[in-house]
Amino acid sequence: MDNLPIKENNRVELKREINEKLEREVVGFLNYHEGGTIYIGIDDAGNVVGISNEDEVQLKIKDRIKNKIIPSTLGLFDVICETENGKSYIKINIASGPEKPYYLRKFGMSPTGCSIRIGSATESMTQNAIEKMFAERTRDSIGKIKSPKQDLTFKQLKIFYEENEFYLNEHFANNLELLTEDGKYNYVAYLLSDINSTSIKVAKYSGNDRYELIENNEFGYCSLIKSTKQVLDKLEVENRTLAKITFKEREEKSIVDKIALREAVVNAIVHNNYSNEIPPKFEVFSDRIEITSAGGLVQGMTEEEFFSGYSAPRNKELMRVFKDLNLVEQLGSGMTRILKKYDRSIFIVSTNFVRVAFPFSKAIEIESENLENQVNGGLNGGLNGGLNGGLNGELNDGLKSLFDVINTNPGIKAKDTTILLNNRSISTIEKQIKELLDLGLIERQGSKKSGGYHIVTKK
Repeated sequence: MDNLPIKENNRVELKREINEKLEREVVGFLNYHEGGTIYIGIDDAGNVVGISNEDEVQLKIKDRIKNKIIPSTLGLFDVICETENGKSYIKINIASGPEKPYYLRKFGMSPTGCSIRIGSATESMTQNAIEKMFAERTRDSIGKIKSPKQDLTFKQLKIFYEENEFYLNEHFANNLELLTEDGKYNYVAYLLSDINSTSIKVAKYSGNDRYELIENNEFGYCSLIKSTKQVLDKLEVENRTLAKITFKEREEKSIVDKIALREAVVNAIVHNNYSNEIPPKFEVFSDRIEITSAGGLVQGMTEEEFFSGYSAPRNKELMRVFKDLNLVEQLGSGMTRILKKYDRSIFIVSTNFVRVAFPFSKAIEIESENLENQVNGGLNGGLNGGLNGGLNGELNDGLKSLFDVINTNPGIKAKDTTILLNNRSISTIEKQIKELLDLGLIERQGSKKSGGYHIVTKK
């Protein structure tokens, strides 16, 4: 059991079992600027007493939260079953809601229906506090903005759901909150539709500034889910793996931590402020990868709360869809994963944007330099640096650069080497691969569909 609290506090509520106050506690955390967590099956002393029929309990909790609280809570909570010493308990993660005040449906927006977390207790709100919170409610939510087009189709979105074993029925637009109050498609629907005007750019520069642009890729004009996957695929290619080869083993690392990079990409896309029609952007430099999202922090969130991983989704409807499609895990987990590998200094937070710059690992650069010396020494001196073969003389620059790409990206496919070699033609690549194969310097491993090229190391 990870980080189980010993006692209740401003962000933690412990319950032995579900009772009639569950929704009131949830409302309290939705209205609290930090959100919080409710544990079911744990007593006041922090001991796991367990629950039975956990699947049934999870479904009951989800149904009660979705149907008994206003405004919609979809995308603002997770219900997770965990186990300790053979006993199951439920953890409900609740984000701070963007449409405060939240309230119990049956009591309306009144002191009886509105509550907020104060210390380790949930208290009723005063009428003045309710009115003040309502006046500050975010009104430019993309869930409330009408789509500029109404003849939308969602074939791509349905395919992505089917790949995750979900099937969207004729009511999906309503269920996924893709409609405005008057039944028109909203801007969320527009972003998720098959055709729209949103384009996400991935730019690549030759140096460490924006002086010389060598690539400008656009992924968009399609479902935001498809664009997200395309951006992730592109940055995976750019996030090359470098290797340090010894006689005993091969050590491999990516120039940027893969998990942290993926979390930052998804966070930038999900939490971007699309109401101003500015998409997030991604830039690859010679020494770093930069990711910039528009909009700054969500209203009311401090930098300390941002770095602590408190979840306050700007676009809760997108968050819900991304969670359905396993592009997002637990609420608030993204920042924790990033800061596990990097410190806060990689972030720049301003009123209008949030930028994260992942530096390329210096340790990898050193290994890369050693590898380059080893490779060049081996190639120029008969492969005495641990490579197998008996090359007489030197490889030309084209073969050496291709060999180095394969060396630093084991398992790479021919078509992907063209990107790393300044768009060298595929016909030239295939010819050079054949030469390296004939020389015994590289080999192909794996199937035709999933395999790739590797260097041949000395046995």
